[in-house]
Amino acid sequence: METTNFSEFLSQLTSGFTQVLDVNLKEEDYIVIDLSEDNVELGKVDVSSSRAFSNYIAEYLNAFGKKVAFGGYSEVRKLYKRSELFTASEDEDSNRNIHLGLDFWADAYTDVLAVLDGKIHSFNDNTNFGDYGPTIILEHTFEEKKFYSLYGHLSRASLENLILGTSIKKGEKIGQLGTAEENGDYAPHLHFQIIEEMKEKIGDFPGVTSRRDLDFYLQNCPDPNYLLKLRNS
Repeated sequence: METTNFSEFLSQLTSGFTQVLDVNLKEEDYIVIDLSEDNVELGKVDVSSSRAFSNYIAEYLNAFGKKVAFGGYSEVRKLYKRSELFTASEDEDSNRNIHLGLDFWADAYTDVLAVLDGKIHSFNDNTNFGDYGPTIILEHTFEEKKFYSLYGHLSRASLENLILGTSIKKGEKIGQLGTAEENGDYAPHLHFQIIEEMKEKIGDFPGVTSRRDLDFYLQNCPDPNYLLKLRNS
């Protein structure tokens, strides 16, 4: 299925705003946030400190009276320079700094919901510094089309008692947002990503890519907002 067709296919699976966090949150509780390398104010923040970054997010939400800051698909970020996980190469085109999912910045332990019916494909605690931490991947099949959704930066408790292949219903709670101590050392947030082909990955899949590999990953991981339908994404 071509990228455009896959994106259109995704958009037809939901009819309007679709929740990925706490059922009590409404669309008006969300606000877009710019975490790109072009954000001058963010450049003043020590993003290597999860506490400083958490304070930045909290102040942003307070300023607008919102509960969730979201955004980041295909965003070029400086956040990842703090971790060798993304910057191991001396070749700038090979270093990973382009984000492939949507992030949802909210309070730790906020409920995370399945966006579509599916089943548990895999899960893992990805413990590298700057990594996803606890991660759950769901497998979805609609009209014989198979694809996947990834939920990263969860609490460790989210992985307890999970069984591969367990059926999950749309809107069902599958976990909670983790703290910085368990989520890869970030301000609490959900990384939500759509994946067409898993490439035999288990409990993990790249959520950040390099300029060199960008075309492939943008094709394989379309904008999750085709499903979520949040305004101003």
